[in-house]
Amino acid sequence: MIATQLPCCGAGLVLFCLLLTGCAEAPCWGQQTAGALQQPRSNAVSPCQLRHEATAHLEAAAAAAADPAHIPDKSEFQPAPCTSLTPLIYWYSRFLNGPEVKPMSVSEKAHLAARNVLEPFNALTILGISAISVGSDAHGPYGPGMKGFGKDVGTSYTQDMTGEFFGTFLIPSLTHQDPHYHRMPKASVPRRIGHTLLQVVWTQGDNGRGMVNYANLAGYAIDDAIGNLYLPDRATNLRSSSSRYGIALALAPEENVITEFLPDLARRIHVHAVLVRRIINQVAKPDTASQ
Repeated sequence: MIATQLPCCGAGLVLFCLLLTGCAEAPCWGQQTAGALQQPRSNAVSPCQLRHEATAHLEAAAAAAADPAHIPDKSEFQPAPCTSLTPLIYWYSRFLNGPEVKPMSVSEKAHLAARNVLEPFNALTILGISAISVGSDAHGPYGPGMKGFGKDVGTSYTQDMTGEFFGTFLIPSLTHQDPHYHRMPKASVPRRIGHTLLQVVWTQGDNGRGMVNYANLAGYAIDDAIGNLYLPDRATNLRSSSSRYGIALALAPEENVITEFLPDLARRIHVHAVLVRRIINQVAKPDTASQ
């Protein structure tokens, strides 16, 4: 009688019986598994393991419901081994730990430049700051409304692409310069501040030795010269260009200071330092269009 009614109970009822009440005859696989689950474990059970064990129980219950005369064996429902999925990019930890000290190939520098331009944090800050800029000054050089907003966004992206192309890819590739800023987290605070200032003109090469920071000294001049070709309402004479170049060099330590010290703050307050860094960098950029 019990055998004829079991198929009608459904997988859920059979699973409940297997796990809690057991079988009327010899100890069944459900009892053995439930007992094993009650044993203390030295390591915490991962969600993957719990998911696979639950799947195995369901499969055993379904088999028992389909064929009540057959007591399923545990070996019939061995779950697949749990594999940890490793993210392609650890954005937060990569920023906190700093760049890997190794020579970068030309393709790696090109990839780094493209990633800096295309990363979502960069897009969010450009869109947000452009919206604030156009919304607060409808009579600015880009005009009001969505048209002015689009021009502002396009100009910001053009400046970013120009700076990354020359400052992260082309000049470092030609001069064998490491485009990263390398932190000194274990040094004293005065030493780290001096390091942020020195890195503007003296940085690290692909071979790990010190060298002139051509990416800054030559890159800022190239960026300004190219910007003179498309930025609206901008003085392009030598005096104005020299003034903008000096301002760019004077503000260059700002990004180094953020890169050097913000990870320390982020570890204490648990914020995503990459986003904060991008926002501060965008806000601190000099208004080159008005120079």
